[in-house]
Amino acid sequence: MFKRALVVLSVLASAASGFADKIHPPKLTPQNSGTTQGLIAVSPVNERVVWASGRGGTFVKTTNGGKTWAAGVVPGAEALQFRDVQGVSEKVAYLSSIGNNTTDFRIYKTVDGGATWTLQFENQNPGAFYDCFAFWTPRRGIAHSDSVNGVFPDLRTTDGKTWKDISANMPPALAGEASFASSGTCVATQGERNAWIATGGSTAARILATRDGGNTWNAYDTPLVSSPSAGAFSVDFRDAWHGIVGGGDLDPADPNMAGTATSDDGGQTWTLTNPAPVMGAIYGLSYVRRAEGEDEGEDNGKAVVVTANAGGAAWTPDEGETWFALPGVAGYWAVAFASPKAGWLVGVNGTILKVRF
Repeated sequence: MFKRALVVLSVLASAASGFADKIHPPKLTPQNSGTTQGLIAVSPVNERVVWASGRGGTFVKTTNGGKTWAAGVVPGAEALQFRDVQGVSEKVAYLSSIGNNTTDFRIYKTVDGGATWTLQFENQNPGAFYDCFAFWTPRRGIAHSDSVNGVFPDLRTTDGKTWKDISANMPPALAGEASFASSGTCVATQGERNAWIATGGSTAARILATRDGGNTWNAYDTPLVSSPSAGAFSVDFRDAWHGIVGGGDLDPADPNMAGTATSDDGGQTWTLTNPAPVMGAIYGLSYVRRAEGEDEGEDNGKAVVVTANAGGAAWTPDEGETWFALPGVAGYWAVAFASPKAGWLVGVNGTILKVRF
C-alpha cells in the first residue's frame, strides 16, 4: 500500500500455556541511514525499495532492502521537517513538510529518485497545520490538517500533481480538534476509496472515515484519551473493516495513557485492547503487510509493532490481546512493513531498525 524507560508487563495468563512457545519475536537488524538527522516517517514500496524522511529537510532511500541507504536534502527545505513520506517506486515519492511559518507546510514530489524535487503545494492558510498524508494510488491521495475555525482544510489530489481543497466535504470539527504529526500515520488508506483519519486535541479522540475517496466523511468516537495534548496519533487498517488506532498523552506528567483500540466495522465502533508495555503517547503503529500474492494464513497479518518514542516499543500477534516488549528499543517514531520479512522502524539521530518476523 501506497499512508524508554521501558516497562515490561508480564505475559497474560491466557497466553502462558503453550501460546508463548509458538510466538517468535521479530529479528531486529540495525541499518546505517547515512544521516544523523531524526527520522520521522517511513514508507516501504516493496521489500527492496524504501523511503524515509525527517528533520533538516532530509530524506533517505534504499533500493536493496536497507543494506545501503542514501541520504539527501531537498533544496530550499533545509530548515523544515519532513513529517511524512509516500514512496511510489524507486523513482517516485512525495514528501510533506512542517515548519514555523504558514508557507512551511509543503508537499514535494520527485520522479527521478530524489535527484530533483517539485514543489506541488505551499500552504497559504495561516491557521492550517498539515500533519500527514496518504495515497490510494500513485496519483490519488489526501492530506490532512488540524482544524481551523471549526473546519478541516484538507486536500486531495487525483492526478498526482495538483492539490485541491476538500474542506467542504469534511465533518465539522470539535473545538480545538487536531491530529499529531508524529509518524505520518494519522491518515490511513485502504483499497481504492477507503480512508481513516485519527484526531484528538479536544473532548474526544475521533476517527474521520470516508468510503468514497474523500467525497463524504463520517466521524466516530474512540475510547482513547483526548485533551489539548492527547488523542489518537496513528491509525491503520488491514482490510476494509478491521483496524487499529493508537495514541496517548504528550504531557510528561501523564505518561501512562498509551493505548490502542480496534474496530471490526470499518471504524464506526472501537474497543480498547489490553495495554501495550510502553509509556507516553504511541507515535506510530502498523499491521505487518503481506507480500503481494502471499497467502495471509490464519493470522491474517494481525501482528502489530507499536512505537512510543522514548516510551518503548512492543508488538502483538493478536491485535492487542497479548503484547510483547521489544527490549532496549527506544527512540523510534514510525514503523511500516512491506511484508513480514521486511519492516522498518525509524527514529532519532537517523536510526533505522529492520524488522523481520
